[in-house]
Amino acid sequence: MTVFSGTGVRVIGLISGTSIDGIDVAAAELRADGDTVVLSPLGKLEIPYPEALREALLDALPPNPCSAEQLTKLDTLVGQAFGEAAARGVEELAGGDADVVASLGQTVFHWVEDGTARGTLQLGNPAWIAERTGLPVVADLRVRDVAAGGHGAPLASTLDALWLREMAALGPVAALNIGGIANITVVPANGDVLAYDTGPGNALMDIAAHRATGGRADIDGALALRGDVRPDLLAKLLLDPYYAAAPPKSTGKELFHGAYLDAALDGLPPVGAEDLLATLTELTAVTIAAECRHHGIVTVIVSGGGADNPALMAALARNLPDAALKTSDDHGLPSAGKEAYLTILLGWLTWSGVPGNLPSATGARGDRLLGSITPGAGPLRLPAPHGSIVTRLRVAATTGER
Repeated sequence: MTVFSGTGVRVIGLISGTSIDGIDVAAAELRADGDTVVLSPLGKLEIPYPEALREALLDALPPNPCSAEQLTKLDTLVGQAFGEAAARGVEELAGGDADVVASLGQTVFHWVEDGTARGTLQLGNPAWIAERTGLPVVADLRVRDVAAGGHGAPLASTLDALWLREMAALGPVAALNIGGIANITVVPANGDVLAYDTGPGNALMDIAAHRATGGRADIDGALALRGDVRPDLLAKLLLDPYYAAAPPKSTGKELFHGAYLDAALDGLPPVGAEDLLATLTELTAVTIAAECRHHGIVTVIVSGGGADNPALMAALARNLPDAALKTSDDHGLPSAGKEAYLTILLGWLTWSGVPGNLPSATGARGDRLLGSITPGAGPLRLPAPHGSIVTRLRVAATTGER
């Protein structure tokens, strides 16, 4: 992987995950140091969506119908919300001084057919971000990998492969992100990195909790901890063919949605809310643990909203008794903000003219430059390339003022 060297580049990273809670914002300064990418975090923010926008986004997700009018309005409203979030990131995290914004947008549909990704749609047009901040914006980071035969996910494999390779010398490491969908990156001591979605993370749990509470998620696992796992429901859920499919593979809320949960419950004796949450928590843990055992994982580095759910973490520990469970915070990246820092890395790679996908993980035909660049207020000036090979990512201390 060739990258640019020289002075650091300050990047603002933006993403809203499949849970659609709001926008994760992070800022960092990145530079190349020989074969190492040095990422110095400057801070992160979590900015909730306005409730009306969040509800509109949820209403647009499959299996609900969605019109071109709805998508156009949502693309604009999400773009404007991302623009405001980026402006806050520049001022509150980067001291008013940033070079570029990177955005992974808001995924609303991931088209997978017969195990092949056919397309993917992220809302939040980057023109709104560029107009609000005056900065160039790197966005639409998934679709080029899909066009090259990949799944466009999990792009976290790019960061994880660089970040965890040295740790893997002690045994295979899995970076686990639990958002609406759970995904793992398997980093061996030697050989290709593998990454894929394991199945639902919080997606089904959130649906069940929202129904039980009138709109709240079971973030602290309180409902699940009071319930018992229903073996009949768990066994029925585990029959889904997604779990047996070989990687590379990806999924989303276009599969794991409310109607899917209703179909699983159909024909079974009534399942109370607490037992339902306990069972769905166990489903997430069991499916993740099965993949980790398959790859002989000795250390699991957890990030995402699921890392804050004690019921889920306890279920993971119970199903992975021989693996060490840690969080990305233990290694310098905030677990709640890791995907925003991933976005920063991907944006920096594209800004630097460097491929940002990992074909062994996504299934693409080869390395590809990802995304597109929207100019800011002035002429677009890209840095000049420098031919060094980068094999590691080091998370450093905050850089301070420029």
